[in-house]
Amino acid sequence: MTINFMRLRGLIRKESLQIFRDPSSIGIAFFLPVLLLLLFGYGISLDARDVNIALVIEDPGPEASSFVSGFFASEYFAPKIMHSIQTAENAMMQRRADGIIWLRSDFSRNLHSGAGAEIAVLVNGVDSNKARLIQGYVAGVWMQWLARNSAEAGQELRVPVLLNHRVWYNPAVRSRDYLVPGLIAVIMTLIGAMLTSMVVAREWERGTMEALLVSPVQIEEILLGKIVPYFILGMGGMLLSVSMAVFLFDVPLHGSLFALIGASALFMLTAIAMGLLISTVSGSQFVAGQMAIVVTFLPSFILSGFIFDINSMPQVVQWITHVVPATYYVAILQTIFLAGNIWPILLSNSAWLVFMSLLFFAVIRKKSNKRLR
Repeated sequence: MTINFMRLRGLIRKESLQIFRDPSSIGIAFFLPVLLLLLFGYGISLDARDVNIALVIEDPGPEASSFVSGFFASEYFAPKIMHSIQTAENAMMQRRADGIIWLRSDFSRNLHSGAGAEIAVLVNGVDSNKARLIQGYVAGVWMQWLARNSAEAGQELRVPVLLNHRVWYNPAVRSRDYLVPGLIAVIMTLIGAMLTSMVVAREWERGTMEALLVSPVQIEEILLGKIVPYFILGMGGMLLSVSMAVFLFDVPLHGSLFALIGASALFMLTAIAMGLLISTVSGSQFVAGQMAIVVTFLPSFILSGFIFDINSMPQVVQWITHVVPATYYVAILQTIFLAGNIWPILLSNSAWLVFMSLLFFAVIRKKSNKRLR
């Protein structure tokens, strides 16, 4: 195979002009990443803040007031005093409260008698993730209250097991630091697979493919002419996304920028290969676009570990995630951003991306021939 670089340059120029003449391509490459990053960075959070909690205090003594003060001092709660448990339950049914803290009338008496004072905690379990967070926050307020009471009494808080915890890689426990890097994989899937999924189908629909087939241009030159412009477009979208992640959302970048660019280039080639394969086997832009959404975008959004933990999925679904290229790229992104250059993770996942891109391009080359359909 001998590539004529003059013909290749002409094909790249032709495809580049087609991109610039199509506002939707520029929008998907540059405006859509900005929109998605702003939406996920500012509008979506997996953290629980300002939780509406109803406080029902039937025994307004000093002990109950001391315990309740912890909720007013916490950044996680927006507490509201309610006069009866029925009022609080109605508020939770109407979604005006996410949980109820109920101190019964015998709270102080049982506390001083040593019989064991009971604190009732009712949590709205419609959102199971938020319910677990609320339970953890309430337990934290309770432990702080016990420690404070023990210190005021001059006693040591006796706990059978002392928990000394540290959070690695995301010490602030911000969901934004976890979501924004993973979102870059979704953005690059959109740019690489969604845009290129329609380039060959568009040539067939417009009748320009026949002109290319009867010309001296080789099939390899046609494919390269379509790969190079979209690769540059995708890498530009990636650099824009990384810049927004670091400078706008303050997501830490602990790893090497060169490692990030290298891994992104591998994933971009894989995404382009998926898009070209879809475009090659489909007959129209509409079919190609629908296939790209089902085969590339949805798996990268749902099955890549971007939002949902893969280990929490059923075993069969976990097997499926191994054939989703975005799974490996999300692991690389989250490692480089939050942990640094952990080379065993970076190299193993990059190797899978290399294998997948080579496989896709081999299938594309076999399916692509200089003959009419």
